[in-house]
Amino acid sequence: MLAVRGSCNVVADKLHSPANRRFPGGGGGGGIRSRPSSVVSFSGLGRFRSVSIRAVLDKVGTGVVEGVNGATLADRLRLGSLTEDRLSYKERFIVRCYEVGINKTATIETMANLLQEVGCNHAQSVGFSTDGFATTTSMRKMHLIWVTARMHIEIYKYPAWSDVVEIETWCQGEGRIGTRRDWIMKDYVSGEVIGRATSKWVMLNMDTRRLQKVTDDVRDEVLVHCPKELRLSFPEENNNSLKKIPKLENPAYVREGLMPRRADLDMNRHVNNVAYIGWVLESMPEEIIDTHELQSITLDYRRECQRDDVVDSLTNPEQGEGEEGTNGSAAKSSGKDFPSFLHFLRLSPSGDEINRGRTVWRNKAPK
Repeated sequence: MLAVRGSCNVVADKLHSPANRRFPGGGGGGGIRSRPSSVVSFSGLGRFRSVSIRAVLDKVGTGVVEGVNGATLADRLRLGSLTEDRLSYKERFIVRCYEVGINKTATIETMANLLQEVGCNHAQSVGFSTDGFATTTSMRKMHLIWVTARMHIEIYKYPAWSDVVEIETWCQGEGRIGTRRDWIMKDYVSGEVIGRATSKWVMLNMDTRRLQKVTDDVRDEVLVHCPKELRLSFPEENNNSLKKIPKLENPAYVREGLMPRRADLDMNRHVNNVAYIGWVLESMPEEIIDTHELQSITLDYRRECQRDDVVDSLTNPEQGEGEEGTNGSAAKSSGKDFPSFLHFLRLSPSGDEINRGRTVWRNKAPK
């Protein structure tokens, strides 16, 4: 354990070290100034060979930066690229200090944000727009965006501060109503799989805020970048990502009056899907939070949430087959060592359903 983590930190330290971050003008100060073109040298993770980049400010104050052969500076510095067959995308991330929680490891929100980031970077790398989270040309003409319908994440080992995580992602068609995106997360040094995830996405009309079927034009634009044969991050039969989530009745734990922060809104003008994870966990019993860590989370998104909405978070232990609950006791849930909980987010005071979910927890490792 210590040897692997030490190796991770060596890689991260090499990437963080000043010797590998030579940018023009090393001083501090305010806005962008007009200056001659400069060359930026950067050593990429895994290759550690210098790549020269010509950074050109297109207009004073715009911050538009171009690299060699039209690639942006972000493209050159980003630690990711399409795989050899160009049908999936891999990227490496260093876990930052502000991305870890009380357990001294990355939080589930951090992992979900990384999944979203690598998905968006994949879409950008194949030419999709970034102004609406991976919209195609046809989608922009019809004012359509992608929204999350279902997300399932399993984390087998949470990375610590300065660990390096490699995430691979790919997308595929999902019937006539949407697409799916899968991810595999690995420790970059050891190659160990530390998590997997899968999701379903549907199209929303930005003008009517209603769902719309995927058109043939959009499908053709997307499928050209997808594996030709079905590839699943969860190929096992009857895996937990397929389990239906029943509606929660008679919640044992309730947290009322949650409100979106301005920072929770994304570029599509609604609450970002990762924010729902935090709301779900707000009503978890403290005795579980203190003694367990989240192993998996499944969320079904039923309704958009806007800036001025008020949200109630409801939670109840999920009863195993043949078991009878007693006053919502977590000990009587689906397993003593791996308790599971059902969750329900609703608008207040209408009670309209926003989201329903399931979480499974495991005992924290002894320190």
